[in-house]
Amino acid sequence: METHISCLFPEILAIIFSYLDVKDKGRVAQVCTAWRDASYHKSVWRGVEAKLHLRRANPSLFPSLQTRGIKKVQILSLRRSLSYVIQGMPHIESLNLCGCFNLTDNGLGHAFVQDISSLRVLNLSLCKQITDSSLGRIAQYLKNLEVLELGGCSNITNTGLLLIAWGLHRLKSLNLRSCRHVSDVGIGHLSGMTRSAAEGCLTLEKLTLQDCQKLTDLSLKHISKGLNKLKVLNLSFCGGISDAGMIPLSHMTHLCSLNLRSCDNISDTGIMHLATGSLRLTGLDVSFCDKIADQSLAYIAQGLYQLKSLSLCSCHISDDGINRMVRQMHELKTLNIGQCVRITDKGLELIADHLSQLTGIDLYGCTKITKRGLERITQLPCLKVLNLGLWQMTESERSPLFYAQSAG
Repeated sequence: METHISCLFPEILAIIFSYLDVKDKGRVAQVCTAWRDASYHKSVWRGVEAKLHLRRANPSLFPSLQTRGIKKVQILSLRRSLSYVIQGMPHIESLNLCGCFNLTDNGLGHAFVQDISSLRVLNLSLCKQITDSSLGRIAQYLKNLEVLELGGCSNITNTGLLLIAWGLHRLKSLNLRSCRHVSDVGIGHLSGMTRSAAEGCLTLEKLTLQDCQKLTDLSLKHISKGLNKLKVLNLSFCGGISDAGMIPLSHMTHLCSLNLRSCDNISDTGIMHLATGSLRLTGLDVSFCDKIADQSLAYIAQGLYQLKSLSLCSCHISDDGINRMVRQMHELKTLNIGQCVRITDKGLELIADHLSQLTGIDLYGCTKITKRGLERITQLPCLKVLNLGLWQMTESERSPLFYAQSAG
């Protein structure tokens, strides 16, 4: 008996269609009625984010999305009212408005006029017209929000953070990248330091404060006191924090990942504070911190030996520092030492001898390494990623292996 795909039950077709990419899911719906019905099964579209250009009225758009169970939406261009989306998808769970430059407080205010209990994720990154007024609406009507992206919303102030701290008690992730008006006062609000006005966002697990130039060590004291569930903290490009701020951070036992990239006032002393506390970090980035040198690697080996990822790009480290670190870093999987121009083949040999779990290493701009050191590195049993940008060798040293690694 000959069997044809048209004989398959709709449930079986739906399982097959669920493995297709989004475009192909749409294409199979156009083949025949049976395939269309199967492709509209909610299991086919589970987890899919619809990417929409809202330019003109389309009465069938949102009913179609709801039929397929789609609850995540990214707006690529917004030429209609945002309320059109909210009214069309009353059970929306994720709304991505990143880069919708024409979105204003007025437009957001007309959209959020009642509780939207289903919404968990809201991305307003680079919506540069958004101000504290919108955060008041969000805090009032999006009580179940867990992720809020405000990167590049440069009109947000401490008042906006007070509103967030007052209304969004279930927030787990907050991105305030380049919110230039945010200061220690605002971080105090988030951390519950002003309980008479706002409880705070005490459930936060991820906080991004990249390039918030007004922050000082006082913010880190607030964070360590109030945000004790924090797992990921990004302080990159925060020029106002110093070694002293590492002392309160060193006691945050749940903190897993700390980004101090381009924090100019962090030195070996700051790393000493981190290493002598009760941290259990698995990820640390101190790239482009000019005051980080070999002594920091000794401190890392003593107190931060659980690290799985370590970034030291452009730090003033040498083979001696590598020697003082590698024997204790048994769990290290990713090591970024690009532009560390004092590293030579000796350092690479130490890495190859002791960091057997390494899966990725960045050697971009390490100008003192040669083919000999690279041959040792490529023998690491777990190595998958090797970055050799700006690495030079003589014509006689070149081999197909290194061409391939450099290109990759």
